[in-house]
Amino acid sequence: MMRRLAPAVGLFFLAPLVAEYLLGNVPASEIAAMPVLAPMYGGGALLVRETARRAGRGWPTMILLAAAYGVLEACLIDQSLFNPSFEGQDFQSAAPVPALGVSAVYALSFVGGHVIWSIGVPIAIVEALVPRRSTTPWLGRPALAVTCAVFALGSFLIFRGISRDEGFMASTPQRIGAAVVVVALIGAAFALGRRPRHATAGWVPGPWPVGAAAFVASGLFYARPESWAGVAVGAGLLAVTAAAVTSWSHRTGWGAAHRLSLAGGALLTYVWGGFLLLSLKGTSDTANLAGQAVLALGALALLLAAGRTVARDPDPEEPR
Repeated sequence: MMRRLAPAVGLFFLAPLVAEYLLGNVPASEIAAMPVLAPMYGGGALLVRETARRAGRGWPTMILLAAAYGVLEACLIDQSLFNPSFEGQDFQSAAPVPALGVSAVYALSFVGGHVIWSIGVPIAIVEALVPRRSTTPWLGRPALAVTCAVFALGSFLIFRGISRDEGFMASTPQRIGAAVVVVALIGAAFALGRRPRHATAGWVPGPWPVGAAAFVASGLFYARPESWAGVAVGAGLLAVTAAAVTSWSHRTGWGAAHRLSLAGGALLTYVWGGFLLLSLKGTSDTANLAGQAVLALGALALLLAAGRTVARDPDPEEPR
């Protein structure tokens, strides 16, 4: 049973490690917060992955479900997108959208960050480690029900704790609007790609160029300026990347190595970005820098292990 559940357990803990600790938003000295963060992040990543795979869907569905998760967390759970002084930071003056009470910069950063790093990258890496089970469900119905309960409880505890500490609650129209967006994204996730598409012939770049491009694109997205120009750059990067990957992934030369390269390129951005964020937040003391170095080495080791597995095992059929 433990061997069967190992991928799910791995994803449950990898998601918060990437989303908060490797990012540097939560320093390594606060690793004791993992039991608080894992139910929301890990539970969310597992639900996204299991929901899509149980329905026989692939990455388009998972990306839209991840976007729904990003809106849910940033708007309804921790409400960081609506809070003008979340954790003492000014999250609304950069490219503000007064009608919505949000910053366009942070709307893109928070939701896009969750799609890419909190959900997408951990799922892609763990699936690469178990190629023969990469497109099949990992949880039975009882375990899936437990995961739903753990995610709901963890999200509620974070919501209650942050609401108490911040003394903030988004307006009713903001919460209703966010809930509508979440439902719309979930609906879109299952409205798209109902009919499997057959791969076609065509040129596909190798895994190494794909990984290098992912590293550059994710780095530019991560470090873009906090202005309307930065919003345009970020949106453009997402659009171009999505278009290129969508086109390549429907060709016969695209495989597991390419998917891992995409995830690996993005993961490596957090490897250097985590050190930068620690410095910007003033938490780059010796202990936290040492902890960040351990996390960075762990990320590299995980990528190496996944790469070896993908090279050794056959490429599974991925729903397109």
